[in-house]
Amino acid sequence: MSIQPEGEDLRKAVKWISEMRREEPDKSLTRLVEEAGAKFDLPPKDQEFLYRFIRDNET
Repeated sequence: MSIQPEGEDLRKAVKWISEMRREEPDKSLTRLVEEAGAKFDLPPKDQEFLYRFIRDNET
């Protein structure tokens, strides 16, 4: 069972960041989260969650 973030915008942001990391592997996670925050209109609290969620679930 995998942990999923709640909220459609957060799920879209996770998917988008995953795709962008494949396309631009050298771009920092911090920068990608900032871009996702702007693209999906995420408040700072959700951006912080997004950063931690992706960082903690990387394999």
